[in-house]
Amino acid sequence: MTTPQDLLFVALDVPADRPVEQGDLSLALAAAELLDLLVAQEVTLRDEVIVPVSGHLTGDPMLDKAAASLIRTEPYESAEDWLWRRGDGLSAAYRDELEHTEPSGSGLRQLFRRADRSVERIDSDARRHAADRWARHEPLLAGLAAALGIEEPEREEPEHEEPAAHAEDDKVDDRVAVVLAALGDALTELEAVRQRRRIEEDAFDNVWRAP
Repeated sequence: MTTPQDLLFVALDVPADRPVEQGDLSLALAAAELLDLLVAQEVTLRDEVIVPVSGHLTGDPMLDKAAASLIRTEPYESAEDWLWRRGDGLSAAYRDELEHTEPSGSGLRQLFRRADRSVERIDSDARRHAADRWARHEPLLAGLAAALGIEEPEREEPEHEEPAAHAEDDKVDDRVAVVLAALGDALTELEAVRQRRRIEEDAFDNVWRAP
């Protein structure tokens, strides 16, 4: 069970401010893959550039495909370029993968059809794993979901102050911030493309409606 899979379940099960567009979800899934590859030390970031550091298999078919598609020669590839390239059609790829592993009627098809969210969904280990990470306000998952307009519920203030983060944790947080910033830029660009298309379509319609 990986961050992209968990993000897919969060997108299905947690109400968002607006329906999650499949293009947006594909970009976010690519970002989730990159974060998992960073955590697994399969890649590192040099500023905003993805540098492969290992050719080991992760044990997850989709992550292994992601790792296999990395550019392994200089000048490598920026995080945002990765999102656009890897994210092309990625939501459908994860749909197909999980529909083979999840129980029939688990609700995955409804996500991609934007059906009524009240539909009954079958529980599973994968769905429970995603729900547990979401309930724990796990930072990687929460950051990706927020980029899609899915906000965390308010959390209670801790009774005791958390211990200070270690230096290595700070380095990981810096890399996470780079990936999330690249995702935000890509989502903004995609929405701008949609808006231009809507304006062009409206202008075309107005030409035909003119007397």
